[in-house]
Amino acid sequence: MRSARRAASSVLFTCLVLAGCSPASLGGSSSGASGSGSPAAGPSGTGSQGGSSGREIAVGAGPQKTYTVQQQPAAGSCHYRYEKGEPLEDPACTPGAISPAVTQAKLKSTICRKGGYTSGIRPSTSVTGKEKKLNAASYGYTGTMGDAEYDHLISLQLGGDPNDARNLWVEPPDPGHRMGGGVNNRKDPVETKLHTAVCSGKVTLAAAQKAIVTDWTTALGTLGLG
Repeated sequence: MRSARRAASSVLFTCLVLAGCSPASLGGSSSGASGSGSPAAGPSGTGSQGGSSGREIAVGAGPQKTYTVQQQPAAGSCHYRYEKGEPLEDPACTPGAISPAVTQAKLKSTICRKGGYTSGIRPSTSVTGKEKKLNAASYGYTGTMGDAEYDHLISLQLGGDPNDARNLWVEPPDPGHRMGGGVNNRKDPVETKLHTAVCSGKVTLAAAQKAIVTDWTTALGTLGLG
């Protein structure tokens, strides 16, 4: 019996060292194995939900009683994309992040709540003002700051995380925008239409979030909303 046990141990040791086998491959279990367990951690250590085009949408910390200035990507490391002249974010720097407080089951008590939702969870300008300057350096934005919006990629009215650096970017003004005219981006009405569609039940929250993360300029068409 002892010799049989020694032989089995020898086989196991040889498999692990030479073939790279894991206990799971031998019928055991491994706490580090991926698959049906909890979702992989995002950059901030939180989970993530499925996004479009194979991308995962990170789950941020959600609304906080007190917000702090978040670290931004290194200066010059982010690059704008353009679709028919409209500025889009750099997916590597701004992949989007959603709030765990907003789910399909909680729409009526959050983003679709009568009386509004976003004003009570929005970070103060003392925080976002500093972040905006840092993020402008990240993207190499040198235009007038008053014409650029420090924008939530997934807007607050669509359940975007309020202050996760992955969900905020300095959005340049639209093509033809008059310098000094202030913020007036075409992305804003897209967000409003998506919010209306979600709250009326025309599309799911997840579908709206995926569409705007992929490309806000095509989000309405992708969902059949015009």
